[in-house]
Amino acid sequence: MFDQEQEKTNSAEQVEFFQRPSQIPELRGVEAKALDEVADRFAFRANDYYLGLVDWDDLDDPIRRLVIPQRGELDEWGSLDASDEAANTVVHGLQHKYADTALFLAASSCAAYCRYCFRKRLFMGHNEEITQDPGPALSYVREHTEITDVLLTGGDPLVLDTGVFARILRGFARIEHVRTVRIGSKMPAFNPGRIIDDAALIDLLARVAGRDTSLYFMAHFDHPRELTERAREAIGVIQGAGVHVVNQCPVVRGVNDDADVLRELFEMTTVLGMPQYYLFQVRPTAGNKIYEVPLSRSWQLFEAARRLCSGLSRRARLVMSHATGKIEVCGLDRDHIYLRYHRARNPNDEGRIMVARRDDQAVWFDDLELIG
Repeated sequence: MFDQEQEKTNSAEQVEFFQRPSQIPELRGVEAKALDEVADRFAFRANDYYLGLVDWDDLDDPIRRLVIPQRGELDEWGSLDASDEAANTVVHGLQHKYADTALFLAASSCAAYCRYCFRKRLFMGHNEEITQDPGPALSYVREHTEITDVLLTGGDPLVLDTGVFARILRGFARIEHVRTVRIGSKMPAFNPGRIIDDAALIDLLARVAGRDTSLYFMAHFDHPRELTERAREAIGVIQGAGVHVVNQCPVVRGVNDDADVLRELFEMTTVLGMPQYYLFQVRPTAGNKIYEVPLSRSWQLFEAARRLCSGLSRRARLVMSHATGKIEVCGLDRDHIYLRYHRARNPNDEGRIMVARRDDQAVWFDDLELIG
C-alpha cells in the first residue's frame, strides 16, 4: 500500500512549510485572519523558500499573487471540475481522454498550491480521486496497447517519497508499448532542493531515461522570477539525468499577463533548454474568477510576446484544455476568433478548424458563439 501523503523531507536543505496564511510572519494580523477564511475553502500551502521570493512591500507582487490567497477567490463562479475530468476516468486515478495518452493522478498534494489551480478539488477533504494503489491503472494501460504516452501528475508526484514514486514511475515505464512517460511537476519552482539534494531521485530518473522509454519532465514556471539560481540548478540536474524538459503555464491575471514578462519567460526557458510547450488559458474553475484573462487578450499578449522572441522561443501554442479536447487559439481579427482542435476527445474532431464571433469578454470556449 502506497502512502500518498509521505513527502520526501530528508534532503540536505530543509524547508519550513506553512499551512495557514496566519502562520506567515509578514501576514500576521487582520489580513491573515481574512485570508485564513479563504484557505478554509481552498487549501493553502507554501514554504519558506518560495515565500522568500515575494516582495512583501508590493501588494501586487506576482509571486505573492501566485501563492497567497485572495478574498476574490470566494466569489461564486465556475465549477470544481471545469474540464469534466470525471468523464475520462476509466479506473481509480487514471484518465483516458485521448486514444494514445493516459493520465495518472499520482499524488493528492503539492509543495505549494497555485491559487488558480484547476484541480483544487483534489486538495479538499472529501475528494477520493487519488488512489493509494496504482495496480488497476497499470493493468488498464497494459491491456490498452494504443496507449503510448503516460502523464504522471496530481497534485505533484515529487511530493511522494522517492521509493513510492519509483514504483509508480517504473511500473508505467516498463510497459512495452509505452514510449513516453511525462512527469508534471512545479517542484523546481516551489522547492528545488527536493530535486538537487536527492541522489536517489536523480539515479531513478537516469535509469528510467536510459531505457527504451523516453522520459519528459513538464516543468511549471509561471514567471521569470521563479527561475532562481537554485531552480536553474534543479533543471540542470534533471537534464543531466538524460530527461527531456519543457515548460508550460497559464496566462494569469496579475502574474504574467504582460507581453514583456511572457517574452522573458519564453526566452529564459529556451536558453535553459526547456522550451515553452503550452501557454494555457486559465480554466473556469471555482475560485478562479480573479485570475482569468479574456481569451482575446490572452491571444494578443501571446502574439506580442512571440514577436519579441527569436524563432526558437516561438514554439509554444496557446490552448484551452476543454472537456472536448485541447483547443488551440490560432488567430484573431476585428470580428472573429479562429480555433483548432489540437487534440480531440472525439477522433472526428481532430484538427477541426472553428470560427467564432469575437467576444472580448469571453474567457472560455463555452462563452463563444461558433459560426463556422
